[in-house]
Amino acid sequence: MGDQDESSSSSFSMGKSAQERGLSYVPECYVIPTSHRARLTPQVAPVPIIDFGKFKRGSDQERAVVIQEIRTACRQLGFFNIINHGIHKSVLDGALSMASEFFELPGSEKAKFMCNDVHKPVRYGTSFKDGVDEFQFWRVFLKHYAHPLDKWINSWPNNPPNYRETMGEYCREVMKLSLEITSAITESLGIGPTYLTKKMENGMQVVTVNGYPPCPKPEMALGLPPHSDYTCFTIVLQSFPGLEILHAEDGKWNLVPQLESALQVLIGDHFEVLSNGLYKSVVHRATLNTERTRTSIASLHSLGIDEKMGTAKELVSEEQPQRYRESSFRDFLNFLSANAIAEGKSFINSLKLV
Repeated sequence: MGDQDESSSSSFSMGKSAQERGLSYVPECYVIPTSHRARLTPQVAPVPIIDFGKFKRGSDQERAVVIQEIRTACRQLGFFNIINHGIHKSVLDGALSMASEFFELPGSEKAKFMCNDVHKPVRYGTSFKDGVDEFQFWRVFLKHYAHPLDKWINSWPNNPPNYRETMGEYCREVMKLSLEITSAITESLGIGPTYLTKKMENGMQVVTVNGYPPCPKPEMALGLPPHSDYTCFTIVLQSFPGLEILHAEDGKWNLVPQLESALQVLIGDHFEVLSNGLYKSVVHRATLNTERTRTSIASLHSLGIDEKMGTAKELVSEEQPQRYRESSFRDFLNFLSANAIAEGKSFINSLKLV
């Protein structure tokens, strides 16, 4: 989550967004059709919980069980929670705290990073656009590239004063975890644990820090529209529930429950391509509430910006012909610049051959 923008063709207002003004009503440009609205009391998703400690430190038998659990989760939902992932709770809490502190800064401070160019490696935005004729979402965000960390960290905000140090520690730990998750997923596909190791070590980590302010009528708007992520996968940390996933079989939206210190893993478009459709990228959205700002940190992991992801040849046969064309992170950015994601344009659909 977090790779979808509503900013590709419009300029941002340099003032406060509608959300930040504390409006007592929902402006018409935020109101979504009744058929697309979230329920105030959504059904909670039966999300698989993967004990990642058993993958890293367990017996061969325990490790094999975890691999099978990941395989099942990726085939059925494209989504799972992981616990015992090795990142200390203080690191998770520190990252969420920095996210909240950044969004609480004066508008003039955040505006230093305001930009509507999706190719920029560091940028801040709100969904508020000049004019009222374009559809908007109830969200503010900060995006920055994060790997290799020493290349990008000095371009991040230095206010709050500890942002770079605290968020940098989180990004470093999540990057290490992402390589372990990659190994587990490729092993679960039967193509081996080192299939993508080198490419992911040299790949992209894009971190999207999201803020979803209180909304007076949360059922009438969304923080993010339904979408799948262009990445191999996304690792999400959220302050409290608000992430919903679409169950492919029954077409119903389910709320992802909160688990203490857990992280969420969302399969992205490029792993759907790699798996030749065996694993599906999960469609998800961000919902709102009336009480407080929800923050989430989405760490999106992919190959290098111009490295093409194609289907593993081991997963192609006469019975299972190749179903997708290859693409890169830059291809996605170009797609995002030219298409209205909020209107239902899908990057993964543009890759399908059959």
